[in-house]
Amino acid sequence: MTMKTMKEIGAFVAATRKHQGATQLDLAQLSGVGRRFVVELEAGKESLHAGKVLRVLETLGIGLALEEPRGL
Repeated sequence: MTMKTMKEIGAFVAATRKHQGATQLDLAQLSGVGRRFVVELEAGKESLHAGKVLRVLETLGIGLALEEPRGL
C-alpha cells in the first residue's frame, strides 16, 4: 500500500490501532510516547519527530518500505 500524506499514514495508524483493540493511551504507553503524540499522528500532523513515528509503527507491527526513485 502506498501512502503519500501524513493524513493517510495517520488514518492507517488509527485503523490498525482500533483493529488491535488498543486505545490511544495504550499505544502511547507501549510506544514510549505521549498520548498527545498519538493523537497528532492519527490526525496527520506534518511536523512530528520521525523517530517517534517509527517507534509507534513498530509497536503496531506496521512495516515501512522505501523505494529508489525510478530511473536509478
